[in-house]
Amino acid sequence: MKKSGVKLMALLILTVSIVSIACKKPGAAQTKIPIKPIVTGGNLSAQFAGYYEPVKVDLIPNVPSYSLPLSGNNVQNLSDVRGKIQGPEAVWQKLFQNGFSSASFGREEDIAAFYENIKTMEIPVFVTSDSVLHLYHIQFDETLREIEEREFYPQLKALTAAFQEEMKKRCQSSRGIEKEAFKKGLAYFTVALNLLDPSAAIPGDVRKTVEWELKKIEEHSGFPSSDEAEKNAIFAYAEDYSQYVPRGHYTRSEELKRYFKGMMWYGRLTMLIKGNEKHGPFADAPALISVEEAEKQTILAASVAALLGELKADGRPCSEIWQRIYTVTAYYVGFADDLTPDDYLKGLKNILGDTFSPGALADPETLRKFQSQIAQMAQPAIYSGTGSSGVNLDMERGGVMSAEQLERILGKTQGFRMMGQRYVPDSYVLGQLVAPVTGLKGGGDGFTAVSIPDVGTVRAFPRGLDVMAVLGSERALKILEQAGDANYEHYTTRLGDLRQQFGKITTADWNRNLYWSWLYALKGLIEPVQGAGWPSFMTTNAWRDKQLNAALGSWSSLRHDTILYAKQSYTPTIEATSARPEPPRPKPVVGYVEPVPEFYARLVALTMMSEKGLDAMKVLDESSKSRLKALEDILARLQKIAEVELKNQELTENDYQFIRNFGEELTAVVSGVGATAQKTTLIADVHTDQNTGKVLEEGTGYIRLLLVAYKLPQGHILIGAGPSFSYFEFKHPMSDRLTDEKWRDILAGSSAPSLPDWTQSFAVF
Repeated sequence: MKKSGVKLMALLILTVSIVSIACKKPGAAQTKIPIKPIVTGGNLSAQFAGYYEPVKVDLIPNVPSYSLPLSGNNVQNLSDVRGKIQGPEAVWQKLFQNGFSSASFGREEDIAAFYENIKTMEIPVFVTSDSVLHLYHIQFDETLREIEEREFYPQLKALTAAFQEEMKKRCQSSRGIEKEAFKKGLAYFTVALNLLDPSAAIPGDVRKTVEWELKKIEEHSGFPSSDEAEKNAIFAYAEDYSQYVPRGHYTRSEELKRYFKGMMWYGRLTMLIKGNEKHGPFADAPALISVEEAEKQTILAASVAALLGELKADGRPCSEIWQRIYTVTAYYVGFADDLTPDDYLKGLKNILGDTFSPGALADPETLRKFQSQIAQMAQPAIYSGTGSSGVNLDMERGGVMSAEQLERILGKTQGFRMMGQRYVPDSYVLGQLVAPVTGLKGGGDGFTAVSIPDVGTVRAFPRGLDVMAVLGSERALKILEQAGDANYEHYTTRLGDLRQQFGKITTADWNRNLYWSWLYALKGLIEPVQGAGWPSFMTTNAWRDKQLNAALGSWSSLRHDTILYAKQSYTPTIEATSARPEPPRPKPVVGYVEPVPEFYARLVALTMMSEKGLDAMKVLDESSKSRLKALEDILARLQKIAEVELKNQELTENDYQFIRNFGEELTAVVSGVGATAQKTTLIADVHTDQNTGKVLEEGTGYIRLLLVAYKLPQGHILIGAGPSFSYFEFKHPMSDRLTDEKWRDILAGSSAPSLPDWTQSFAVF
């Protein structure tokens, strides 16, 4: 070989070596990444279960009854209370009829102050379940807010910046479909970083896409058209941009507003698995996106999952940050309804072994195997609006709506979410009790009904009463039937299936995390009293309505507190192609505790579970721990007092003083909590109907006065007063999802919605 040839060969070898070394540098697309598991739901479930400890109840009801309707002569302090409560005559008529009633009491929003007002008026205090539910909400909401603001916001920002930088490197060092996947990743993390930090720079090669997404988020007007989304959106399908309005406690600081937007982005955007040449939002198309688009999104999702274990942010592994945020929020709310990084890592390990490089998935056969592997994993249980999906009915061929159509939609939305919103049982219930699952309306009007051209009237909106009916309330079902909201082809059958499904859940499983445990406490409140020996006012349908009102008010608080994490249900778009006793002698005028010891026991267990688990996770500061312990002590005492009352035994003087001074007893429970956090005027949107562009809002307003006639062991009847929720349910434009601040303006104005009609059994409007 000539010298020139040798030199040329040496130069070629050197060039190949240099290119090979360059491709293998850290951050390059060809770098092998060890596949490291992050977190598994099973392990967390076992950990969470260890924090729950049931509380025993001594339940022997033996309270002498009184006859209804009451006579004014039966009640010892009637004239005194009537002189101090300047309510309309209807308040007293309902009290005589049911043994209790509810009335407006001004614009009070502070539970402790309400009790102090009752004490100042020298009216016996009646401690209500509504008030202790609100006190638990304060602890839940405040502890979550504090760790989000203190720890999660800066950590999430650092993790996002690390991923944005990595995506830049991989865009530069990769080619072909990998490069296109990483360009999507760069845009995805740049949007997230700008939501978390508006001053963050936008790389030039993704500027147009990122600015389009940020503009849509800022406008928060809802879904763009499918064509517009396919042309401009990062993942080529329509997203509901109205969801990015900070609400709940996230309006209380700039950091929380930014955290809300960033986490909402990570919670809602899905990197989809399935693609098809015939793609689009309606169920007749097998996929939301094209085959090529699904390949890019799958490569990106797998890369993000693998990189979590490799990248660092502020000196910490990104996997450690992700797991910390996910674990704590899972304890509050539950596990993701969509596939997680750990799911994708399991799929990668099955296909590729112990290491991964994005280049491996550039091979079409390997990619198909991986997509097939993860497609066999669980699909989401809740449709949350991904792709503005819908059901297109061919009415000329007898088109019908069914649960199978919803299943097809859910299958199309299967994929990876960076920090996916959580499966919560009530969202699942709401999503299963609307069209297409429930079919067409059988006749009549109703809150839930929406008329679809060329199709008919469908159940486009669920109700909070649906949740309570599934949890076991016969009264809730009766109200739904009377209102015409159960009169749909398949509603009764589907409700029965859900009741059976949730009826099999064990006590331990009901207490798998704080969200479920809260629902379990509400379930105990709405269960009707059985047998003799209960106070007369608790045996009426009106009281069952009052307990439903309390449970729904507290449920709306739960949804308010978890609005960022709880996966909201949606109704898909539906389209067609084609004898009086003598007055008693004066006896002690003392207060009373609502005698629901099983409910208090469940709240004690929930509070203990909150304290144990959050303390173990190092979430709580000393002030939070002190507040939770104070609430636990109060609830335990209420349980014991209720047990004594039901045995028809006289309380001690200390117990009567505890009831009388209940407002003061709450000082330790709300110590250090700002006035805004203590307000009862809260709102949350819980379901979205794509057909009308409206959301279902659930909220509580000003505290109402509850007057109750209770019989004491000495034989006399007294009227006591306590706070109760005012509960609201109404439809509102999705483009204007309400914040607490907007809701308070509405309540203070002339356009406030009315209380539900069914509450007229006990409430005077």
